[in-house]
Amino acid sequence: MASGTADISPHVTRLDGGCLNDGSMPIMEDQNVDALGNSNHVPTGKPPRNLSVMRNCTSYALLTESESDIGSMGLKSPASETAEFVSVFRSGSCSEKGPKQYMEDEYICVDDLHEHLGQMENLPSPGAFYGVFDGHNGVDAASFIKKNILRFIVEDSYFPSGIRKAVRSAFVKADHAFADASSVDKSSGTTALTALILGRTMLIANAGDCRAVLGKRGRAIELSKDHKPNCTSERLRIEKLGGVIYDGYLNGQLSVARALGDWHIKGSKGSNCPLSSEPELEEIVLTEEDEFLIMGCDGLWDVMSSQCAVTMVRKELLQHNDPERCSKALVKEALQRNTCDNLTVVVVCFSEDPPPKTEIPKSQKRRSISAEGLDLLKGVLSNI
Repeated sequence: MASGTADISPHVTRLDGGCLNDGSMPIMEDQNVDALGNSNHVPTGKPPRNLSVMRNCTSYALLTESESDIGSMGLKSPASETAEFVSVFRSGSCSEKGPKQYMEDEYICVDDLHEHLGQMENLPSPGAFYGVFDGHNGVDAASFIKKNILRFIVEDSYFPSGIRKAVRSAFVKADHAFADASSVDKSSGTTALTALILGRTMLIANAGDCRAVLGKRGRAIELSKDHKPNCTSERLRIEKLGGVIYDGYLNGQLSVARALGDWHIKGSKGSNCPLSSEPELEEIVLTEEDEFLIMGCDGLWDVMSSQCAVTMVRKELLQHNDPERCSKALVKEALQRNTCDNLTVVVVCFSEDPPPKTEIPKSQKRRSISAEGLDLLKGVLSNI
């Protein structure tokens, strides 16, 4: 995502079976998004097909979790999930600069927090952390937030007993730390999308227009909202704080309503700036029906619907069961659809096995033909 790009990526919560954005009005729970925030802009200009500049990695972590881990966090699992279940974190990633001159995206994949952080008191098991950071006006902000956001989360006084407060606070602290950092371009900015998994609880935090989509038995469940300036809730917040939206840009400068960095827009720390670094949170309890998570920057979602991405990943997993190859397939498909931005995709699988094949039940209805239709058929057959 770059500040000079006016593309408005739709936030599609209504699930469709197609693989192209249809520009339909989204349906968000407790969110109102107007039509302006969901208009599609078809990018022009053919991006290169050479994928040799891709960055990718795959990692694995076996995990088991019991009801006691959930209880330590004050959470309860669904009644249908009373028995202990075993899952596996397998993450794959792919990053490509696409048609842009520079690569400004960053990402992080931590499949085992205990191994990554060392011994930490009261840290629920298992634990994992993932993030996608879509930079603009340079890579400084995206690189800084990638390196420091997890540290700010785990060092927060509310972690791990109050992960919602810890994550929300960490975003703001990381933003302020970037403003105080030396040898960085403070006008650089980045969106931030993170997924923190502790026990069975997954907390998605988003500030910007990256998107997290859960694959649940083949259905796409959006776990984040695209923070575009024209989105109704964001527009009302911006205007209340004295900001303006011009041609889809916040203060005529930025195509997102929330971001970290961009201190040339925010001004001094503590001021009520329309450009917010506070994330919106979505918390879910993982079940056996949750198969994988897709995290991607807007370069992917500008040209692909959430349902299409889930359908593609599920089909790929049934063929080779490799999340890294899934992320590469999404990046390649987005390039073929002429995306105009950098591309970064992280795919996280929750099982070591591929998703179960879906079987379409045979119809139990008995077919019959009317007397009139039978007479017509006899007439046709008699003339042969």
